[in-house]
Amino acid sequence: MTAPAQPPATPDLLYSQDEEDLRSAVRALLADRADAPKVIAATESDTPYDPRLWSSLATGIGAAGLLVPERLGGQGASHREAAVVLEELGRAVAPAPYLTSSVVATETLLALGAGDGPAAALLGELSSGARTAVLAVPFATPPAAAGAVLAALDGTVRGVADAAVADVLLVPTSEGLYAVGAADPGVAVQPLVPLDLTRPLAAVTLTGAAGTLLADGDASATAVRRGLLAGAGLLASEQLGLAEWCLTETVRYTRERHQFNRPVGSFQSLKHRMAQLWLEVVSARAAARNAADALATGSPDAPLAVAVAQAYCSGVAVHAAEECVQLHGGIGMTWEHPAHLYLKRAKADSIAYGTAGRHRRTVAELAELPAP
Repeated sequence: MTAPAQPPATPDLLYSQDEEDLRSAVRALLADRADAPKVIAATESDTPYDPRLWSSLATGIGAAGLLVPERLGGQGASHREAAVVLEELGRAVAPAPYLTSSVVATETLLALGAGDGPAAALLGELSSGARTAVLAVPFATPPAAAGAVLAALDGTVRGVADAAVADVLLVPTSEGLYAVGAADPGVAVQPLVPLDLTRPLAAVTLTGAAGTLLADGDASATAVRRGLLAGAGLLASEQLGLAEWCLTETVRYTRERHQFNRPVGSFQSLKHRMAQLWLEVVSARAAARNAADALATGSPDAPLAVAVAQAYCSGVAVHAAEECVQLHGGIGMTWEHPAHLYLKRAKADSIAYGTAGRHRRTVAELAELPAP
């Protein structure tokens, strides 16, 4: 007798008390170390990252090791908790290598399934915040395009996010996945001029560099795909936090700004625009939480949930940032106001780990629908 098919598990889109406590801790830290004046000042300096902020976030709160099992020195949490951290980092557009190091690079190493050896040792260092790592692929690479970027440890990879501040580069080649020290001989990291000044990009050039082989070609491709999938899925949470800040700040400003002896937020046309944006943000929260929950539970539908989240949240973040700039009027166009940071982050995120159009095609493929 054939057992009846089990219904799919209902995704948990709510936040647990532990997740809310984590949010409070991260938000308090960012309010102290990454408020708008500090972030703007960082974008004007040669050191966009504050080492004290990263140390407090990674070590003090323990956020760097959320995805790493306790036996490897991590917190043994899940993608749900990491998503909460990214929501707050997006809300503050804080310059920190959390997405690239603590999510993408960490998830790539976890996919190798090594209980010991160089991969496990590196995971321990990443989880403690002692070192940071990046996956040396262009920031725009979608999960479906995961694979070797070089034939060997020789050549150039452009547009690598956070490579300029990383200690270790994870380089997928035709031979396999290598760990290469960013300061090793034969490695040159040339900073590029990014649109988003809070997340630096760089060109990585390898000239006969030496590296530690972590996995062969097949295992490397699988690990890179998993790392990029986690990055794309949790990027939606960063976009959610960004959009929520833009909406909240715009509502606050339009309540305080008066014209003709009335708050400008009381004008019907602006009410409609902000109400529409609120609906979009609420829907983005559902999509982002669904992706985080699917990744956390190892759901077979995780690729579909991630593609849906990215197809939707990218556009919402850009729309929210554009509305924030426009509804702030003249002040929204100035360098001193942080609105431009949110617009640049939203625009840069909209092509990170695949464009919304690319993810819509993935949705059509996975759901067996006609391509848009």
